[in-house]
Formats: sequence, structure tokens, C-alpha cells
Amino acid sequence: MTILDINGLSKTFGSGELAVHALKDINLSVSAGDLTALLGPSGSGKTTLLLCISLILEPTSGTIIFDGKPIYRNGWTDIDLRRLRREKIGFVFQTPNLIPFLTVRENILFPLELVGITGDKAEARVMELLEYMEIAHRSNYLPALISGGEQQRVSVARALANRPKLILADEPTAALDTVRGKKVMELLKKIAREHQTAVITVTHDIRMIEGFDHVYHLKDGQLNNAADAH
Repeated sequence: MTILDINGLSKTFGSGELAVHALKDINLSVSAGDLTALLGPSGSGKTTLLLCISLILEPTSGTIIFDGKPIYRNGWTDIDLRRLRREKIGFVFQTPNLIPFLTVRENILFPLELVGITGDKAEARVMELLEYMEIAHRSNYLPALISGGEQQRVSVARALANRPKLILADEPTAALDTVRGKKVMELLKKIAREHQTAVITVTHDIRMIEGFDHVYHLKDGQLNNAADAH
């Protein structure tokens, strides 16, 4: 099942002689369970593309179809973008961005409460995720009291809270050493395979994408299929 289908997507900042063409005619299709990596040097357009996919940054032209529904057709459609992001897209960042005054459990509970899931149902989901991430023993700790690797696991658990169709990970291993970084990437692979969640990861470290299904290179705003990883 195709989760994300992008056609002819472009993004231009500014106009006239000062125009910067950050993305040029991007075509990308991602299916459930796919692991997709976006590689490229600084300034190549990786973050801009991720922001467009996450429905935070409006493209200049092209189409975005998400979970079978048109989201952008040379302009946003009448879809509730904020609700769609909350319910169907999970985000994992370079730094965990956990709320420092909330416990591990409360950080994972927060996105559930945002969509109206509370009480026993929410608590059961949090416990399921804590156990899945093997951090249940840290549930009542504040973020500052656990390791960087554990914090990133909490970040992944939070991203999974609402059972998203798509997880977007922006340099999720950059702040970790190689061993912890590979553990986080293995976790993303496990999630993709076991939950049929599509995962798109931006990274500069090719060592971290072993076993990925698709690898794309961005250069000067243009996307090239490096070669399927199979």
C-alpha cells in the first residue's frame, strides 16, 4: 500500500534574480513498511524536502498524496493539516526534544492526550511502548536522568504513540556514538517491518542505513535514486 506519493514537487525561496530553487521536480513514492534514506551534503535540500513531506512547509508546485488522499495540488487542499500531522505522522529529531519537566511516561502520554486519548487506554498504550522500547524501568525518570541513547528511544516511542502511517527521522543518530546510533536505526527497521510503518530518514552517515529498502541522493535540490538496497 502506497503511503506517500510525491510528483513534480518543487520549492523556490524568493523570486527573480534572488530566487533559490531548493527542490526541483521531486518524484518519490513510499509504501507501508518501506525504509527510505535521503542522503546529501549540507544545503542539498534534505531538510526542505522533509519539511514539505511533514506538511509544515508549503511547496511551490507539484502534488502530495498521503494515505490515498490528495494533500497538496499546487496549493493545500481542504485537509486539516494539523490534525493529519498529529494522527498519522511521527517525528524523530537529531536531538530527542523531550519535555524536561515531564517523566518518560508523561512524554509519551502527551501526544495521546493531544488527540483525546486518555485514561486506561492511554496508559495501556504508553506501557506497551515502554516495554517495546525496553525502557519500562525508566518510566518515572526525568529525561535529564537517563542516557542519550535512552532519550532517543523515548523520542521514538513518542513518535509511535498514535500509530502513525509515516515516521520522519531527521538525522536521528547525529548526537549519538556509532553503537547507540546503530541501535536506534535497528529500532526504526524493527518498527517498519513489524508495524508496516513507512520510515523516511535523513542522514549524512551511510553506515547507518544498512538494510534500507531505498536510498536516494539529493544534490542541488534534485533527487536521484542511488539503487535499491536489496
